[in-house]
Amino acid sequence: MLRYRTGEEIRKADRVLFHGRPGEIELVVADRTGDPAIDWYVENEGAGVMVLEPRVFGRAYVQHTEEAEDLVFVSRAVTD
Repeated sequence: MLRYRTGEEIRKADRVLFHGRPGEIELVVADRTGDPAIDWYVENEGAGVMVLEPRVFGRAYVQHTEEAEDLVFVSRAVTD
């Protein structure tokens, strides 16, 4: 389970600030899933999250999330 610096669990679709800009968690990769596209990250990069921040960064893969000062939890996505 991956967590923010503040201790909250990171979940897909969370609203975040990434380097001070609004973003969204697009993908959470903690371990192998059987999906080759996701497992590639585990095998080549290690556990982490894909942050979508379209204005400046596009997408960024962030590892060591509990130490990532520039990844700040804002809110959970509204689900039905």
